[in-house]
Amino acid sequence: QVQLVESGGGLVQPGGSLRLSCAASGSIFSINAMGWYRQAPGKQRELVANITSGGSTNYADFVKGRFTISRDNAKNTVYLQMNSLKPEDTAVYYCNADQVRISKYVVQNNCWGQGTQVTVSS
Repeated sequence: QVQLVESGGGLVQPGGSLRLSCAASGSIFSINAMGWYRQAPGKQRELVANITSGGSTNYADFVKGRFTISRDNAKNTVYLQMNSLKPEDTAVYYCNADQVRISKYVVQNNCWGQGTQVTVSS
């Protein structure tokens, strides 16, 4: 069983910064892609950024130049550095891990964390 635990959310003023972390635990051999999604009240969950085990990254247009995703493969941890935060960044941020190999023959797909609240307000 793979568990993802996020941390680092909170309340920040517009223009401020936060760093989110997500650690995957369990019997993990490898993880292909890890990423961050967010969901604001009344809206659908949307991709923020993801990163492959090789370090290739993908960002939503609305965070390009402001957010940076990174990961530590040895720790099965992904990070999201969020700078120049705007009120419209307010949402619950969810960690995702895809193609998690837990044994030679078993891969779990699309694993989710419980979410961490980010609120940008003055």
